[in-house]
Amino acid sequence: MFEHIQNRFLFPKGKWRKFLSCFERMEVPAKTLLLKENEVSDSAYYIEKGVVRAWYNNDGKDVTFQFFMENTMFSSLESFRKGLPSMVSFETIEACTLWKIRKTDADAVLAEVYEDPELRTQFMDSLFERIFDYMKHFFSFIKDTPKQRYLSLAKERPEIIRRIPQHYIASYLGITTVHLSRIKSAILKEDALKK
Repeated sequence: MFEHIQNRFLFPKGKWRKFLSCFERMEVPAKTLLLKENEVSDSAYYIEKGVVRAWYNNDGKDVTFQFFMENTMFSSLESFRKGLPSMVSFETIEACTLWKIRKTDADAVLAEVYEDPELRTQFMDSLFERIFDYMKHFFSFIKDTPKQRYLSLAKERPEIIRRIPQHYIASYLGITTVHLSRIKSAILKEDALKK
């Protein structure tokens, strides 16, 4: 974990040691709820191993909003930064090794990051990458068919197709598991005809 972060954010040595000491390592089983929708987040997490999904409740049905995998940091941003109730829940899909940082520690680290123009730029670039992913997912619901959304997901993030249960993928794509099965069957038939 730390090597990945150090390669991405060029912390001076003193700040780096302080940053490392803020994290607590956790081993959690699959199906662990890390944050419930409407709770206020007091922690952010880095995934060393495993998969986490973000989801929200829509009239009693949970809708998967995002997936997070190894070498990714996640939190409910609006809740973590502003103390607002979280709009989503976070739950492990697989058994996970996580590194947790509390808000008070993260705030102290961020205060130092903001003082350094280069670190601030790296941090903001990282944040905008995540926002861009959300925007792409949102716009895909407006302009793409479910089949196009599935094909894009398979091309851009094949590890999701390999590792995540179908009912979560269907929810993420905004379709039923039956519809997802039909899409996959149609794609297999098209591929067979091309050969």
